[in-house]
Amino acid sequence: MDIKAVFFDLDGTLFTSTRNVAATTRRAIVELHKNKILVGVATGRGPAFVLPLMETLGLDFAVAYNGQYIFTPDDILSTTPIDKKTLRDIIEFSRKHGRDISLGMADGVHGSSLLKFGETRTAQFIANVLPENMSNLTKNSFKNVIRKIKPQSSNLSRSIRQPVYQVIMIATSTETDEIMARFPDLQATRSNPYSADLIAKGNSKLKGIEKVGHQFGFELSQVMAFGDSDNDFEMLSGVGVGVGMGNATTSIKHIADYITDNNNSDGIAKALAHFGLINFKNAVSFISKDQHFNQAKEFHRVMDEKTQELPRVFMPEEASHRAGFKVEEIVEFLFAASNADMVVFDDLTEQLHGAIDAASNKVKAKPLLEGENTLVGEVDALLDLLYFTYGSFALMGVDPHEIFNIVHKANMGKIFPDGKPRFDPDTHKIQKPENWEADFAPEKKIAAELDRQIRVAMSKLSKAKDDK
Repeated sequence: MDIKAVFFDLDGTLFTSTRNVAATTRRAIVELHKNKILVGVATGRGPAFVLPLMETLGLDFAVAYNGQYIFTPDDILSTTPIDKKTLRDIIEFSRKHGRDISLGMADGVHGSSLLKFGETRTAQFIANVLPENMSNLTKNSFKNVIRKIKPQSSNLSRSIRQPVYQVIMIATSTETDEIMARFPDLQATRSNPYSADLIAKGNSKLKGIEKVGHQFGFELSQVMAFGDSDNDFEMLSGVGVGVGMGNATTSIKHIADYITDNNNSDGIAKALAHFGLINFKNAVSFISKDQHFNQAKEFHRVMDEKTQELPRVFMPEEASHRAGFKVEEIVEFLFAASNADMVVFDDLTEQLHGAIDAASNKVKAKPLLEGENTLVGEVDALLDLLYFTYGSFALMGVDPHEIFNIVHKANMGKIFPDGKPRFDPDTHKIQKPENWEADFAPEKKIAAELDRQIRVAMSKLSKAKDDK
C-alpha cells in the first residue's frame, strides 16, 4: 500500500480505557518510523496536552483542536483562532443560558471546572458505561455535584485577550443544532455525550491532515487514519484508508474501510499488520514507559536482529563482557576528569583498582542467602548503577535527555553499507564504518547542547538575581 502517513485520534483510539498507550501501539509506532511512514495525531485536545505525548511516542506532527492548531515538535505549522466578537457572543450566551464553557488556548483549556472534570478518567469511564440516552442526566448530575465545589469562572472575557482556538460547551447532541444556529460562523463536533467542541467553519481534522500533507509531501489518499467517535467521521471518510476501532460508534463502523479490534485489545497494531505496514510479531515486543530504554532496545534489535522479551539472567561470560563495556566508560570518565594530566589519571585509575578490590571483599563478606535469586541480584545492581549515573548528572547540573538522543543517533549510525553491523571478534564491541567519525560522531553535538544548557541556566540565574 502507498501509505505515507498514519494519524490516530486519542481518546478511545490511541488511548486505552485507562488513558494509557498500549505496548503494542508503542512498538507499532517505532516500526512505522523504521518503515519510513510518518505518524501523527488528529484530536480535539489542545497542544499543551499533546506535546508531552509527542515526545514520549516520537510523533512527527499533531492536528490539535480539531484542525485549529497544527504543529510539529519544533514548529507551529498553522493556527486558526476564533474571532473575538464571536467569543464575546459565546460567553454572553453561556452566561444567559447557564451553560458551562471552556476556552481552548495554546497553553491549555481554561474555564469550566465541570468540563475539566469531564476530561478526567473517572468522567470518561462514566460516559463509556452509561447509555447515550442518559447523557442529559449525566450532564445535570455532574453540574449539581461539581458546581457546589467550584463555580463557573467569571473571568472568561478577560481570558480571550489570548488567542482561543476552540470552545467546549456543555450540550447534549439534541441541543447542539439549536445552539449552533445562533453562531453561523462556527461548527460543532462531538466526541462524548455531554459536550460539544466549537471551532471556526471550514476547519476539521481532515482539513488539518491535508495541510500537514502539503508541508510533508503526501496526499490524503496516502493517509491511514484511526478513530472511534462521530467527530472522526469526516476524517475516516476522506483519507485513503479509514480504520474504525472495535469500540467505535455505529456511524463510524458504517463508513470505515476496515473495523479493527477495540482500543484495549491491540486494535491499532492488528490493523496496521492487516494492511502490511508492520509485522505484528514485532509489535507484541514489550515497550517500556522509559523512552530511553526503548531507544536502547531498538539499537539492540537492529544490531542483534532480535530482542529479549522474557526476563533472564546474564551468564558469567556474558556478564563479564557487559561489565567490561561499563568499565571502559568509567575509565574514560576518569580521563576526562583528569583533564588529560597523566599523573592525575594514573592516580585515579589506581584508586579505581582499589575500589574494585574493596567492593569485591565487601561482596565476599556478605552471608550467602539460601535460594538467592540471581536475576534479582543482577537487576538490583544494574538499577543502582543507573541511579548513580543519573545522580552524577544531577550533581553536574546536566540534563541528559537530549544528549542521550544525540548518542542514540550516533550509535544507530554504526551500520555498514550492506545494512549489517560488524563486531570485534575479541571484545564483541560493535565496529564503526569508515564514515562514522565524519557523519555520526556525537562530540560536537554534545558540546553544542551543553553550551545551550549553560546559556539557559545563566539566563535563569540572571533573571532570578534581577527579581530579588
